[in-house]
Amino acid sequence: MMSHIWREEGEKKKVGEEKSGIVGRVNRVLLVLLVLMVCLLLHSTLLRASTRPKHSDHWKSVGVAAQAPAVRVSEEDDVVPVIICASEERMGASMATINSIFHNTDASVFFYIVTLRDAVKLTRQYIEKTELKRIKYKILEFNPMVLRGKVRPDSSRPDLLHPLNFVRFYLPLLDISHKRAIYLDDDVIVQGDIKDLFDIKLKPGHAAAFATDCDLPSTHEMVRSIGMQTTYMGFLDYRKQEVKDLGIHPGDCSFNPGVFVADISEWKKQKITKQLEKWMEENFRQNIYSSAMAGGVATPPMLIVFHDKYTTLDPLWHVRHLGWSPDASYSDNVLQEAHLLHWNGPFKPWNYPAVHMDLWERWFIPDPSGKFSLVRPESNS
Repeated sequence: MMSHIWREEGEKKKVGEEKSGIVGRVNRVLLVLLVLMVCLLLHSTLLRASTRPKHSDHWKSVGVAAQAPAVRVSEEDDVVPVIICASEERMGASMATINSIFHNTDASVFFYIVTLRDAVKLTRQYIEKTELKRIKYKILEFNPMVLRGKVRPDSSRPDLLHPLNFVRFYLPLLDISHKRAIYLDDDVIVQGDIKDLFDIKLKPGHAAAFATDCDLPSTHEMVRSIGMQTTYMGFLDYRKQEVKDLGIHPGDCSFNPGVFVADISEWKKQKITKQLEKWMEENFRQNIYSSAMAGGVATPPMLIVFHDKYTTLDPLWHVRHLGWSPDASYSDNVLQEAHLLHWNGPFKPWNYPAVHMDLWERWFIPDPSGKFSLVRPESNS
């Protein structure tokens, strides 16, 4: 009887020890899982932090021409660096601009072509499958995340809200080593020698050179006929206190930032990019200008930051407003003298209707992919 009791108690003790061992093992497994979860959370947090767009991450070099493989172009190479954006929708326009520059100079020009990720392949294909394969270039990818919290959505001119419209604000962050560079919009044609524009002497303390909107008497008649704005009143909302506090007279002449020469060193020194971002953020909060006003939302920050602080370009290096009316045109004399033509406005020369389409089309190179095509009236023949 006593042996039976001891046997039962021994078996109970053994079962208890087994249960205790199982519980211990379960607890250890749970502890390991908990540690793993904490590690995963920490890794995820660090990964998010490391992939947030920093200023240095806004640009990514994604290719150079075969003629200059893996060569970093520097100031000593005596080249003319030209920065131009190439959106997927307007790729043919950018290539026409590049073509006109390349064929009108003997200088060594290096093109920095800025685009978005989806258009990188198309950009390279357009160059390497056409006569443009002879140019020296680098493709840079722009990260639009940098514009978060800085650009207010607006449906009146959606084309003016394209991320590439703001590339001009971030020139010092490109992967280049030049002290000076030329920035051009994609709706221009260069008829002069780009080296002459590059060699302009900037005044001390000036980070850029623009063409003022009051500079060319021969354009005044067209400007009046199409109702173009040539003063700050047309770009800023002077009812807002933030604008009044600037102390800028509403009748001061404006300028067009679609063509300019930039002193990159001076730009960095004056922290121009930070100043431009400040006004973008201010507009995002206060709406002190909008794309419904002249020039969209990319022009006003430049007007504010560079007011009375820029060198004036020779007006023949920026004959503009060709895209503001399908009817108002320049005289042959003005067009022949112009070193650069700019179709700023809604009537682009690759579409129809537009003025002086022949001057633009002579530099157009058909898209090898077939995605970009000209819009022209149907022939009656």
